[in-house]
Amino acid sequence: MEVVNTVGRRKAAVARVFVKPGKGQITINRKELDVYFPLEILRYEVKQPLLVTETAESYDVTINLDGGGIKGQAEAARMGIARALCEINAEYRPVLKKNGFLTRDPREVERKKPGQPGARRKFQFSKR
Repeated sequence: MEVVNTVGRRKAAVARVFVKPGKGQITINRKELDVYFPLEILRYEVKQPLLVTETAESYDVTINLDGGGIKGQAEAARMGIARALCEINAEYRPVLKKNGFLTRDPREVERKKPGQPGARRKFQFSKR
């Protein structure tokens, strides 16, 4: 099996994921997972597809992350890893789908409108 290449997105974050057989090493933007995501919850979120399919020690994952914040980047990486695992073995698809790792979250930031301080907020109305 050669390298499997997929893309994951969330909000403004884009993750290009490369999965190949290995020992379970995860590298993000040429840094270790623990260095790039110092919070345990974000590291867990990135590893979720590997843990659910019980393949955490079977594949080396390299991720190029761009845009968004740390939460969006972690979820984009999770989606990219899940898509790669589906390409590697179609039997993983039902369990990944059930956990919601293959569904793109469509929520985006609404744009600011002219004549308003924010997307929906209006300036305070003054009667007099």
